Amino acid sequence: MKISTKGRYALRLMLDLAMNNTGEPVRIKDIAARQEISDKYLEQIIATLNKAGYVKSIRGPQGGYRLTRDPEKYTVGMILRLTEGSLAPVPCLDDEINSCGRQDSCVTLRLWQMLNTAIADIVDKVTLADLMEWHEEISGNYVI
Repeated sequence: MKISTKGRYALRLMLDLAMNNTGEPVRIKDIAARQEISDKYLEQIIATLNKAGYVKSIRGPQGGYRLTRDPEKYTVGMILRLTEGSLAPVPCLDDEINSCGRQDSCVTLRLWQMLNTAIADIVDKVTLADLMEWHEEISGNYVI
């Protein structure tokens, strides 16, 4: 499994919105400058996030975007699955029901299931709030 730039940038965008939540909308142009990502690319990503209800668009000269929920309500898995689709390591695990004709005799299926479970256990546990805390730890602004 490899996470594309779209998934990585979506996560950075959401984290930026969470960290810059002052009650005022955050402009894509400002996020693009802080994250060193093309604002055109971020506009494509934010459209997906907006359509899914993860962010809210505020129109007008003072407009921008903000999260629709608290950072602890967003998991990394939610964001990555929205932008990447399935995070399964093999196609036969993409759907809830494995329809592979070889599943009864596939020696490696158990390995792929274990890997799939491990990935889900991590990405579905870590939230934007966790990432904010990790950022504070590495930036030196973390107070215990």
